[in-house]
Amino acid sequence: MAKQTNIRLDEDIKAAAEARAQGRGLSLQGYVADLIEQDVNQCRAAFMAGASAFLAAYTDEFEAELGEDRYPGLPDGLPQSAPRDAA
Repeated sequence: MAKQTNIRLDEDIKAAAEARAQGRGLSLQGYVADLIEQDVNQCRAAFMAGASAFLAAYTDEFEAELGEDRYPGLPDGLPQSAPRDAA
C-alpha cells in the first residue's frame, strides 16, 4: 500500500519539476515518485553488484572455512524443490 509523503520545494524548483513532469506525461507526484524509485533501484543494483563481486572474489576462502554450499540460496534442511500436492 502506498504511503503519502509531503515535501517542500522552492517555487523555482517546483515549477521546473512540474514542467519536467508535464513533458513526460506525468503528474508532479508521479514524476517525484519515479525519481525516487529509480534512485533506490540504482543503489540496490550497485550494492548487489558489489556483493556479487565480493562473494566471487572470496569463494575459495568461504568454502575452505565453511564448506561448499551445495544448495546456494537455500537454508540448511530445506528440500531442493517443494513437494507437489496430489490433490
